[in-house]
Amino acid sequence: MAVSFIRVDDRMIHGQTCTRWALEYPCDGLIAVNDTAAKNPVLKAAYKSASGKKTFVWSLEDFKAKSDKVIKSKDNYFLITKNPVDMKKILVDQGFQPGIHTVIIGPCNDRPGATKLGNNQSITQEEAQALEDIMNAGYEVEFALLKEEAIGNWKKFRGQFGFN
Repeated sequence: MAVSFIRVDDRMIHGQTCTRWALEYPCDGLIAVNDTAAKNPVLKAAYKSASGKKTFVWSLEDFKAKSDKVIKSKDNYFLITKNPVDMKKILVDQGFQPGIHTVIIGPCNDRPGATKLGNNQSITQEEAQALEDIMNAGYEVEFALLKEEAIGNWKKFRGQFGFN
C-alpha cells in the first residue's frame, strides 16, 4: 500500500502530529497537496524540513499527474491537505483510490462563518459539503486532532449543516 494515512490539517505538516500518527500508521514520507504551498518556495522548504521524513509538496495538478506513481510506490505515505475541499478534489473529483477508506480531520481553525465542532475543529458550509461528498464516495470521516482525542464521525455532525 502506498498511502497509509489520509489527513486534513490546516497546518499541513508539523513534527509532533506526524510523529504521533506515524506510531499508528507507519509511513516513509509525506505528500502535502496545496496549490499555494506548492508555488511558494519558502513555505515548501518549511514543510519539507518539518517532519524529518521524505516530503513532497505538490499542487492539485501535480498530484493528479503523479497519483499512479504514489499508488505503485513501495513506500508508505501520509496524504495531507490543508482543507476538506482539496481532499474532496483528490478523492472524489480526481477519483484517486488510495486503498484505505478513512479520512482523519485534524485542526481546522475557528474562523468567521465556521461552525465549531470541537477544540480547534471548525467547519464551513463549503467544507461540510466536501465532507458529505467524501462520505458519499465511501469514506469514513473521523474528527481527531490525535487518535486519543477523537470527537466523532462526520455522521454525528452532518445534521448541523442541513444533511439528513
